[in-house]
Amino acid sequence: MRFLDVRTDFAFKKVFGSQRSKPVLRGFLNAILEYEGEHEIQELEIVDPYQIPMVQGMKDTFVDVKAVLANGTQVIIEMQVLNVEGFEQRILYNAAKQYSSQLGPGEHYRLLNPVIALTFTDFVLFDDAPKQMTSRYRLMEKSRLAEYGDDIELVFVELPKFQKEEKDLADIRDQWLYFMKNAGSLEMIPEGLPDPLIRKALEWINEAAMTPEELEAQHKRRDFIYILRNAPIKAHKDGLRKGLEQGIAQGLAQGIAQGIEKGLEKGLEKGMEKGIAQGIEKGIEQGRLAAYQAMACAAHHQGMETAQIAQLVGCSEAEVRQWISAAAQRPTGS
Repeated sequence: MRFLDVRTDFAFKKVFGSQRSKPVLRGFLNAILEYEGEHEIQELEIVDPYQIPMVQGMKDTFVDVKAVLANGTQVIIEMQVLNVEGFEQRILYNAAKQYSSQLGPGEHYRLLNPVIALTFTDFVLFDDAPKQMTSRYRLMEKSRLAEYGDDIELVFVELPKFQKEEKDLADIRDQWLYFMKNAGSLEMIPEGLPDPLIRKALEWINEAAMTPEELEAQHKRRDFIYILRNAPIKAHKDGLRKGLEQGIAQGLAQGIAQGIEKGLEKGLEKGMEKGIAQGIEKGIEQGRLAAYQAMACAAHHQGMETAQIAQLVGCSEAEVRQWISAAAQRPTGS
């Protein structure tokens, strides 16, 4: 028995964004946002429910589901698999846009309802808080730490920081987080996930229930994410290695020249140190550029539009076209 990785678009939407998902999504939100008692979500409506059959054309590095709670609060639930440039600004922008788009011409501001942007990341977003998995942001007065209101709330859950094993799951929130992080690697429904809603979600993403076309689309999607995630790492390593080689060569040459002029021993040492540092810096910059180029080419081969690629890597569309053209002219294997 194998299951789809719920961090991918098709599985995420199938669990949380389809017509039948309302009970599952309600239980999920109550657990993750820790709503209990009078604050517990009793009813919600999924906005623009996802039509399950296929996943063609979904080339983004994120996927979202929108819901409206019974009290009017609007919730954007998003899974972000790559830490792309502008990601945090996009989260805030989308929440603000969702908030402002509630009013029509001439409608009163009192009709505005709160917006919660709940974002799961498949990477560490806040390095300065290694043990804090969930971060919640609201508008607040700086000196008195007084809240301005709950109109817009940003909630980030960093899945890599969730380290609990099945035997350590303490509550329903732990169970859902374990499901989010590990569903794609499970071979059976764990005894540590007894909640009926989680078990129902696992039934929906059981690969045995998928058509061959759906499975092929998911495997291609998984490979696409893998390529984008690992292209910068390889390019960075190649650039660093090249920078070290250049730095050593430049350091030797510069050190010898300075040594002849100012004293061989002192000049050689100083020149090598300076040259190696300059070479490493240049190599790292080359590695960073190579990483962007590799990511752009990988995304292009997966069918992503030029404008989307430019947004993904944080460059102009003209640069993307130039990189793709250069890659196409490069001999195979070079």
